[in-house]
Amino acid sequence: MQPTVRPQGGFALLDEPWDLVTVPARQGLEAVDLLRMGTGLGPVLHDSAGDSLGFLVPPGTADGWDMPGSACTRTAGGGFSLPGELREPPVAGSGWLVPPRNDTAVTDPAVLRDALGEAARMIELADRL
Repeated sequence: MQPTVRPQGGFALLDEPWDLVTVPARQGLEAVDLLRMGTGLGPVLHDSAGDSLGFLVPPGTADGWDMPGSACTRTAGGGFSLPGELREPPVAGSGWLVPPRNDTAVTDPAVLRDALGEAARMIELADRL
């Protein structure tokens, strides 16, 4: 079951739990670019040091996540709203790279896994050149 985003006075309100897939920033940025070309990119956080990105995914994803080079953390999740960029993200020390929108509550873990794999291959190829 995917969390739902409800419009609330022009805000996006994510009112159900979610898990967080964390990856190194370089791989995460490549994956974001790939996901933006398709559909289904949910909210993405970046840490204040710029070292990692966090993709909000459906609750329960952490139970079966096994992608090397990444981690999936179960969260308490729950309701947060974002009017523009005025509200703090739900994870301390982070900011929004892709804020919550009314059309996509979270990123599908299978789609994210594919994008992260493709991003890793692209980075490996670029590093060889």
